[in-house]
Amino acid sequence: MIFAPSAFMRSLASKRSMDPSFNYELAFSRNIGWLTIDEQAKLRGCRIAIAGLGGVGGSHLLTLCRLGVENFNIADFDSFELQNFNRQVGATVSSLGKPKAATLEHLALDINPNAKIQVFPEGVTPENLNTFLDNVDVYVDSVDFFAVETRRMLFAECHLRGIPALTAAPLGMGVGFLYFEPGKMSFEEYFRLEGQSRQEQLARFIAGLAPKILHRSYLVFPEAVNFSEQRGPSTGMACDLCAGLTGVQVLKILLKRGKVRAAPHGMQFDAYREKLSYSWRPFGNANPFQKILIYFIRSQLDGGK
Repeated sequence: MIFAPSAFMRSLASKRSMDPSFNYELAFSRNIGWLTIDEQAKLRGCRIAIAGLGGVGGSHLLTLCRLGVENFNIADFDSFELQNFNRQVGATVSSLGKPKAATLEHLALDINPNAKIQVFPEGVTPENLNTFLDNVDVYVDSVDFFAVETRRMLFAECHLRGIPALTAAPLGMGVGFLYFEPGKMSFEEYFRLEGQSRQEQLARFIAGLAPKILHRSYLVFPEAVNFSEQRGPSTGMACDLCAGLTGVQVLKILLKRGKVRAAPHGMQFDAYREKLSYSWRPFGNANPFQKILIYFIRSQLDGGK
């Protein structure tokens, strides 16, 4: 069925853009077909929280903004640096040294000038956690890989509040995806990080994100991975894949359209190897297969120290 733009505009007349130079209905009319008119209106009213606006977070924000979502809580305390250029959507010569949160807010408002974006330039902290997650429909995890405590805090609060929470990790030239559905297995129950050393937590996080480790076989310069210096290789393609996959899953969750596999189910797609793999790890990292994988990863991290 083909929707005439005029019919689309009339159907959403009650939500006219406040900026007279911008027309929401026309700007996102090409979504119609994959979305119904009512579904587009529903997405417009949803609120999504995104913590971290670097590698994947900026791409998540702009992708969801182009989907027509109009309400966001975004958080990041960092500023853009030259080493961000290979993968971070907001990293340009003109944004060097500028705050990531303010830069991404500007880019999102350039797509939809009437978007309502609450910015947390100090990042997510125990003091602002409640405000960051207030009235949020979905949480999209994008904090730095090494920010273990912040990530645990966010997922624990989402579980407590019954907020759907997703994480998509850029792995090599692919993506590892996990969804934590309210009322089902929590982030902590899956990853089993409580009481572990920082190094062990990182090993368990890697194992839980990618049980099939599809990306491992083409790491041509292993010396680029250095956990003691908190750095590792990355690609822009992986970040784009994360944003695309996450955008689709957010759409399905918000519109209650079809099933999204929840943890202990996971998914990894690797574009380089042209492979899609699903995983199922009952008991999460307590699963015997995961224990073997964690042992292997642990031995690779700084000699197992």
